Amino acid sequence: MNECSSRRQRLQHKMKQSGIDGCIVTQNVDLYYLLGSMQTGYFFLPTEGEGIFFVRRSFVRAGEEADVAVQELGSMRNLGSRLAENYPQLFRKPDGQPPILAAEYDVLPVQQFQRLEGAFPGARWVDGSMLIRETRMIKSAAEVALIRESARVIDTAYEAAIAALKPGMREFELMAVVESVIRNNGHMGLMRVRGYNQEIITGMIGAGDAAAMPSYFDGPAGGQGLGPASPQSAGRRPIGTDEPVLIDIGCCIDGYVIDQTRTAVIGRLPDDLMHAYKLSEAVLRRTEAMLKPGTVCEELYTSALEQVREAGLSEHFMGFGSDQVKFLGHGIGLEIDELPVLARGFRYELEPGMVIAIEPKFTFPGRGVVGIENSYVISENGFEKLTVSREGVASV
Repeated sequence: MNECSSRRQRLQHKMKQSGIDGCIVTQNVDLYYLLGSMQTGYFFLPTEGEGIFFVRRSFVRAGEEADVAVQELGSMRNLGSRLAENYPQLFRKPDGQPPILAAEYDVLPVQQFQRLEGAFPGARWVDGSMLIRETRMIKSAAEVALIRESARVIDTAYEAAIAALKPGMREFELMAVVESVIRNNGHMGLMRVRGYNQEIITGMIGAGDAAAMPSYFDGPAGGQGLGPASPQSAGRRPIGTDEPVLIDIGCCIDGYVIDQTRTAVIGRLPDDLMHAYKLSEAVLRRTEAMLKPGTVCEELYTSALEQVREAGLSEHFMGFGSDQVKFLGHGIGLEIDELPVLARGFRYELEPGMVIAIEPKFTFPGRGVVGIENSYVISENGFEKLTVSREGVASV
C-alpha cells in the first residue's frame, strides 16, 4: 500500500465512525496529501471503496500524478448525477435517506460550497475539515524525513544570517540572506498557512521595537513589515547594537515545513531581556520533559503559564496586552498551522507521529522580543528534536 492510499484509508475510518457517506475534497494541500496531486478539481472519497478525482485542470498532469481514477470535471451541474452513477449505494439508498456528505468548511469558499449544494440536491452536508486535519496530524516516517531535511537547510541559513549580521543592516537585508540560502538548497519559495487571511513567506526577522509591533498574524511576534500592504515580518529598520534580533524562520522542502526561532544580538542584551530569554529556554526544557505519548496538549500550555507566572513575566508571555496569543505551540507539516495546538481546550493526547513547534517568547513593547522555538516529533518513548540549530543568544 502506498503512502496516499494509507492516508485515504485512515480518513475513511474516521468518516465511517462519524456516519459520513462521502467526502468531497477540493483544497489544494488536502488534495496533495490524499492523492499526490495538486491539480484543480474535486476529489470524491466514499466511506468504502476507491474515490474519483474530477479535474478541471490540468487533467493531463493529474493523470500522471494522482494514484486514483481521474476524470475530466466538465460541467459542475452534472457532478451529482455522475457520482450517483458510480456510487448508487450512497446516492440511491434503499431507505430513501439522503447521502451525508462532508466538505472542508474551514477553507471552502461559500460560493464554491453553494455550487456543490446545487450539484447535489437533497444531500445533507456536514463539516469534514477536522477529520481531514486529524488524519494529517499523524506524520509518516517519509513526512518526518522531509521536515528533518527542512531543519537541516534552515540551520545552514541561520548560520549564514549570524555571519552576515552587522550594525546598520536592515531587517529585510538579513532576511534576504536567509532566503537566498534556503532557495539554493531546495526551498519551494513559500510556506503554506491554512488559517483564513493568514500569510507567511519565510518567517519573521525583527530587531528591537520593530519586532514587538503587533500585527494581524496570529503569532506572538508580528514585526513592522514593509508597509500596510505587507504589515508583518522584516521591514526597513536598521539593526542596532545591544538590542534583541528575533530570527523566526522556516523552510519548505517538497511541501513540508520546519519552524524555528533563535535570538541574536550585536553586542549584549540588557540583563532583564537576557533573564526573559533564559526563562524561554527553561519553559522549553520543562515542556520537553512532558513530551511523551499520553500527555494532553492543553497541559503543556497550562504548565508553561504557571511557570511564567511564578517568574513574574506573565504579561509579556507570547505577546503583550490584548495582542497576546493563547497558545504555546502548534503542529506543522504541509502547513505551518496544523493540529495539534498547545492551548486550552485542545484535549488531544500526544501520539507518535505528531510534529509540533514549541515557541515560548516574551514581548517587551518598545524594546523587542526574545525567545526560542524548536520543532519535535513525538516518538513511542518520548520525542526527537528535529531542530538542529544551536541554542542560546547568538552574540556578534
